[in-house]
Amino acid sequence: MNKLFKSIIVLVLVSWSTFAYANNPDVLPPKQMKWSFDGPLGNFDRTSIQRGFKVYKEVCAACHSVKHLYFRNLQEIGFSAEEVKSLAASYMVKDGPNDEGEYFERPGKPFDRIPGPYANDNAARASNNGALPPDLSLIVKARVDGANYLYSLLTGFEPAPEGFTVGENMHYNPYFAGGGMQLAMTPPLVSDNQVEYSDGTKATIDQMAQDVTNFLQWAAEPEMEARKSLGLKTIIFTAAFTLIFYIAYKRIWRNVK
Repeated sequence: MNKLFKSIIVLVLVSWSTFAYANNPDVLPPKQMKWSFDGPLGNFDRTSIQRGFKVYKEVCAACHSVKHLYFRNLQEIGFSAEEVKSLAASYMVKDGPNDEGEYFERPGKPFDRIPGPYANDNAARASNNGALPPDLSLIVKARVDGANYLYSLLTGFEPAPEGFTVGENMHYNPYFAGGGMQLAMTPPLVSDNQVEYSDGTKATIDQMAQDVTNFLQWAAEPEMEARKSLGLKTIIFTAAFTLIFYIAYKRIWRNVK
């Protein structure tokens, strides 16, 4: 049921995004990037995904949640069990009720969901001038040309052209179809070295945008590599047996005119 509900949400969001593009010809199409996960043999760049999680944690997490991710999931992208345990403990999560029937906060554990920045949607709207920052767990799957769209949005903030009126507390972005090329989110990536990468990679705006997009692509479809591997094995298996059956057919019926 949970997977069905998530699929329905994605379908609705993709349909709305497609409608918005079709009805606003001034919106720019997403930049077409080359991603390691593209194609039938694509795979995840785990080093980039780890950097992307750092960008999410230090930049995006101030407003956006990833409520479908658990701390333990981070081991799938190369974090050790001890690193995950330490990271989880740096968060405070709500738990309970206890024996007195009260809720309380405790340090996070690997089996906890990664907490979001707000207690509920009303608190989120109150902190963002009425706008509700979307959860990012499925954002890549919920947008047309998801990864390219997200990368384009993150790197697409610019001054509005002459004659274009931007609303109060809004920001112009020609790649944002859903809100008429203006959105309440302030540009999240504003300068190089906004985060410090531990592997020595230079944290340019472009690099940070690519890394956090890789992270969110993985978050939206962590089973991608297993799915593609199974698909490839199925194709090879089917092709092999088709050949075997064809050879058997020719031998069995070779004397039949």
